[in-house]
Amino acid sequence: MSRVVTFGEIMLRLAPNGFYRFFQNDQMQATFGGGEANVAVSLANFGLDSTYVTKLPQHAIGQAAVDSLRYFGVDTAKIVRGGDRVGIYYLEKGASQRGSVCIYDRAHSAIAEAKPTDFDWDSIFEGADWFHFTGITPALGGELVDICLDACKAAKAHGVKISCDLNYRGKLWTRAEAREAMTKLCAYVDVCISNEEDAKDVFGIEAENTDIYGGKLNHEGYKFVAKQLADKFGFEKVAITLRSSISASDNDWAGMLYDGENYCFSKSYHLHIVDRVGGGDSFGAGLIYSLLTGKSTQAAIEFAVAASALKHSIEGDFNRVSVSEVEKLAGGDGSGRVQR
Repeated sequence: MSRVVTFGEIMLRLAPNGFYRFFQNDQMQATFGGGEANVAVSLANFGLDSTYVTKLPQHAIGQAAVDSLRYFGVDTAKIVRGGDRVGIYYLEKGASQRGSVCIYDRAHSAIAEAKPTDFDWDSIFEGADWFHFTGITPALGGELVDICLDACKAAKAHGVKISCDLNYRGKLWTRAEAREAMTKLCAYVDVCISNEEDAKDVFGIEAENTDIYGGKLNHEGYKFVAKQLADKFGFEKVAITLRSSISASDNDWAGMLYDGENYCFSKSYHLHIVDRVGGGDSFGAGLIYSLLTGKSTQAAIEFAVAASALKHSIEGDFNRVSVSEVEKLAGGDGSGRVQR
């Protein structure tokens, strides 16, 4: 069984019930999530040996975060315990023409104040096949750019494949800061995951003749973006998610995977969204699973997009679906009929 290691921040998610606005009533749902944790959960659900690495406080909230991962079978043995805070994010889910709102309260979290000496990467990567992180983790400040560099160097030394989702977050750092850090980190990356905006925000590479708000996506433009990224960093593969935002409730969703020779586009799904947070992470997990299990380029992008399409129908950050459910959708059965 393949073993995948992911590294990042898991946060407490506080969200009003349903589509209520903040404090429209006096209740909030408390769950956990975060980019690389979401990937770890998906991979565990797909049957892979999934290890998640972070730093969390010893107190009850930190332990609850650990337990949320253990519930899905994620290996938490390499999580470092220490620090005082679990990061928090507040989510107000949008609907129709009202967009979702995400407010971060993650300064001085345990992972943001981590030190390079907290992590024994040689031990962590023993027997590993794949390492995944996102551009969110180095954006958290402190010494995390250096920690991510240490992780990438150790992964390479152990012959581990590395994937990175660029995931630019303007609330965490500037474009200039992102470009400097991600240029260093992407030198070690084998598989790059991006969307219609990240390549532009981080590296200034933009698809031409594309209007993500008006529903106009230019396939030739995305081929250009993928090739520019691959040529710049030597990526083996570049995956790009293609989202047309019709409204907060309805999106069209597809993806492209470039393997150095072929540009493979998935079928497109019209999504009526229940919860889109974690959609990109479920795509990344589907891609990692596909590549580790030897799927072709076309089959890999179909599986990744189908996994993500299903995530948009599920409350919370974590994608609670199985391989068979994803393969059913990827195979063309998106009817949503009752299974009896």
